[in-house]
Amino acid sequence: MQSVVITGTSTGIGHACAKVLIARGFRVFGSVRKQADADRLKAEFGANFVPLIFDVTDEAAVHAAAREVRAALGGETLKGLVNNAGVAVSGPALEMSSDDFRKQIDINVIGPFVATQAFGPLLGADRSLKGKPGRVVMISSVAGKHGNPLLSPYSTSKHAIEGFSESLRRELMLYGIDVIIIGPGAVKTPIWDKTDEIDFSRYSNSEYRPALEKLQAYAKQLGEKGLPPEQLGELVHHVLTDPKPKVRYQVTPEPGRMFMMHFLPSRLIDRVIGKQLGLLPKG
Repeated sequence: MQSVVITGTSTGIGHACAKVLIARGFRVFGSVRKQADADRLKAEFGANFVPLIFDVTDEAAVHAAAREVRAALGGETLKGLVNNAGVAVSGPALEMSSDDFRKQIDINVIGPFVATQAFGPLLGADRSLKGKPGRVVMISSVAGKHGNPLLSPYSTSKHAIEGFSESLRRELMLYGIDVIIIGPGAVKTPIWDKTDEIDFSRYSNSEYRPALEKLQAYAKQLGEKGLPPEQLGELVHHVLTDPKPKVRYQVTPEPGRMFMMHFLPSRLIDRVIGKQLGLLPKG
């Protein structure tokens, strides 16, 4: 049986990936942060789901989980590592705390780095293991290619993942391990249900407050018409099993907007976004 490690499987994209892969006959080692989530997913998915309890920012716990997976594999290689766990931090760059920015980078960038180091040997960098080399799947975002105002920490983290993946793919050629990026647009996940709960009180007196509220409303609309997470699960299955996968896949519910972002002049896009959010100079 082929085995895959997926980080962040409690909800959303990670949950959908686990669901699809298990239905296709994979064994999934899925990370969660809480025992309650581990128990819930084990009951939902059955014997082919093995919960791993760790936070991607806890390096010791990640490496302990890798040892657990190694023991379960019995000398075989992993088919894949899906670096999915992540968060989105919002706010104006001039006014947010460095701690908030650092939290974003720790989870979205250092987390995949640590997980890749921990599980990389099991993908085939450890030549003593039997089986074909596996693949690393990086869940990036359309923000990995474009910068979104008031989401600079998130955009920065996803740009970093794109660069890390590009370099890593070329490094891991030595072992035959491939690295593929998936950059989705909005996906229907519980994260969008929490947009109304974001606390912008620290920006009550900020000139950016109206723009933050517009961004909040826009994000909620995006979530309502986002891609079904199972579509991402099917894409991950394709990426792991296609004999010749592309290096990057982009899927979005707004192909027209993405076309505009790719081909229109950046200054024009600045003005369009600035008008939408009320960020154009006054007077």
